[in-house]
Amino acid sequence: MILDGNDPSAIATAARALRSGALLGLPTETVYGLAADASSDAAVAQIFAAKGRPSDHPLIVHVADAAGIAHFASDVPAFAQKLVDAFWPGPLTLILPRLPGVATAATGGQDSVGLRCPAHPVAHALLVACAAPADAAVPGDAPVWGVAAPSANRFGRVSPTTAQHVQDELGEALLVLDGGPCQVGIESTIVDCTRGVPVLLRPGAITREQIQQACGMAPLSKEDLPHHTPRASGTLEAHYAPAAKVRLMDAKALQTGLDLLGAEAAHIAVYARAALRTPSSKLVMRRMPDDASAAAQQLFAALRAFDDQGVKLIWIETPPATPEWEGVRDRLQRAAAA
Repeated sequence: MILDGNDPSAIATAARALRSGALLGLPTETVYGLAADASSDAAVAQIFAAKGRPSDHPLIVHVADAAGIAHFASDVPAFAQKLVDAFWPGPLTLILPRLPGVATAATGGQDSVGLRCPAHPVAHALLVACAAPADAAVPGDAPVWGVAAPSANRFGRVSPTTAQHVQDELGEALLVLDGGPCQVGIESTIVDCTRGVPVLLRPGAITREQIQQACGMAPLSKEDLPHHTPRASGTLEAHYAPAAKVRLMDAKALQTGLDLLGAEAAHIAVYARAALRTPSSKLVMRRMPDDASAAAQQLFAALRAFDDQGVKLIWIETPPATPEWEGVRDRLQRAAAA
């Protein structure tokens, strides 16, 4: 069931659902999440079951503000605090040392926890409502200080960026708050802060350069510091995959392929920045934005639309090898590996 996230009564209904141990489809500025009380192992287990996600693959915990960190993390290094100050609320997840005995299931049993403060107004309102004092009139009611919320889709598939995407994938029985289309469109940047230096585990809208400017330290890649790397959401080699097979090519290779197939080309979607020619009327042609942020915002919706149109192959022009395109490039490389 989809509820209007701008309706205060819908926020109250959603908060009650989470505080009672139920699941919720939650809008954020990145993608829609499948939310549950991060401190309830039983509630979190429902996320893993609904997604078909391995229980050792950790989830990101979303908090209302920076004060929520203290409920889940035992320490915040100075450089991590600078990142919080610069980018929260926003599309940045920080991996921090976990408080013992807290969010064990949500973290996949690791001694670290991924924390994020989303910038979406509906998510913020919901998180504030969840953390409100217990209602004495409701037996067993207690504040929820953070919600675990991976993307609201089957494990390994394309992330949802609208409430309808969530309902189409997970069913009408799930309560979903509608906050409109996601404005960022790809998942958060993830920075590991547990090893004395920032280590970029997953690129996103916040770039390496922005991280360095904010904290005064250039982030390492996980390949630079391979030992003791925490497991993190969305970092498997194959991920974010539509049903159709994705192939990345440069513009020249795309045009060559179209020329070879000629007028008989069919069951293929082409997503490119370059202007391409084809004599076939059976192809699905869509232009990728030249701007990296716009491309990120549209990416997952475009992949879902191609699946809905029944194509078997999706040919995509490889994004530029520039910093602002790193998040989009990462998602497409993982989609192509599936």
